[in-house]
Amino acid sequence: MINKILIANRGEIALRVIRACKELGVKSVAVFSEADRDSLHVRFADEAICIGDAPSSDSYLNIPRLLGAAEISNVDAIHPGYGFLAENPTFAEICKTNDFKFIGPDSEVIQAMGNKVVAKETMKAAGVPVIPGSEGVVSGPEEAESIAKEMGFPVILKASAGGGGKGMRIVFESEQIQGQFKLAQNEAISNFGNGDIYIEKYFVNPRHIEIQILADENGNVVHLGERDCSVQRRHQKLIEESPSPGINSEIRKKMGETAIKGAKKANYTNAGTIEFLVTDSGDFYFMEMNTRIQVEHPVTEMVYGIDLIKEQIRIASEGTMGISQEDIVLDGNAVECRINAEDPDKNFRPSAGQITSFHLPGGPGVRVDTHAYASYTVPPTYDSLLAKLITHGNTRKEALLRMNRALEEFIIEGINTTIPFHLNIINVEQFNSGNYNTGLLEEIQNGL
Repeated sequence: MINKILIANRGEIALRVIRACKELGVKSVAVFSEADRDSLHVRFADEAICIGDAPSSDSYLNIPRLLGAAEISNVDAIHPGYGFLAENPTFAEICKTNDFKFIGPDSEVIQAMGNKVVAKETMKAAGVPVIPGSEGVVSGPEEAESIAKEMGFPVILKASAGGGGKGMRIVFESEQIQGQFKLAQNEAISNFGNGDIYIEKYFVNPRHIEIQILADENGNVVHLGERDCSVQRRHQKLIEESPSPGINSEIRKKMGETAIKGAKKANYTNAGTIEFLVTDSGDFYFMEMNTRIQVEHPVTEMVYGIDLIKEQIRIASEGTMGISQEDIVLDGNAVECRINAEDPDKNFRPSAGQITSFHLPGGPGVRVDTHAYASYTVPPTYDSLLAKLITHGNTRKEALLRMNRALEEFIIEGINTTIPFHLNIINVEQFNSGNYNTGLLEEIQNGL
């Protein structure tokens, strides 16, 4: 039984895990860098340990210091949150070796699903439809060009060990292959230490739909519907919603059942998502699997009434889930806007500094996950995510009206944020109608 958890992360996700721990009667231990000494996750944890200076390499990515904090505080388990070491198989294995329960899948599964080629082969073996492309890593630009000509352009070059939009290049014609291949490979080596590249058919402006799954150690797997993550900038998600306005109940059921098959084939445990590209015709194709809790998990929690973090802890502690597929019933609609400390008018340049005024929105159906407050200083060192604003309604229209109201009520002064940007997006006709895809921002910028 897990009695105490160290949270190997920072900010709003660390605070989110702390809240789940308190509701389960589990003690929590926060770790923090010198730059995060005044963050709320430090204040509300049962214990807090400084693990180093501001740079991530000296703190949140420093495995020996994290393990030292775990040993000093005598924890049973470690929750990685998302980002940092959440999808690092070495960290998961080291936790296990040192008798700390890693709240997530086994290291072997993280390793396999983190390799896009292996993940694709696993899903294909499970009968999950995959995007047409190379059978594994390509040997070089010549082979990539040959495959591209056979499939037809456009195609996309992807880093096998990639993620977050890194090591990806879209190619529209044969003459671009050589140059784009080198760029993708160099970026892959720089970001992941692995230059392996594979190639897939590129679908122009599909929907990006992910299925949330939970799996326990007894082989039970459930899905909690889909999240539409199509509003993106440079492959980074900005707005998410559930259910998707572009997915009907028949496709939702089929995608959920398909995701369960894929998770079982991967021998998956704990929380994760299987991500798909969905075409206008309703055909869907496996894209990748995220072996962790997602930033946008509150959207699912709002429409299904299930605490995903508590389920993560329960699975890690007891080996089994507290829910079955029959318990999972869709209730209304939810939308999430990621509030980043960025200046949209200056190409989303990060905006660090002290928050001089801070007012949270409230009222029915409004949730805010944040580690910030008035007088808090946003450090320039880390990801710019400052808060997640989620609204729920009986209908999509009600959820969006509440989001509009909540964004207008949300006051953050002293720094720039993406609040005005989100107000613009949710009120454009393409988004408001639900008839949008991954090309939405480009359409808006082009005045379509």
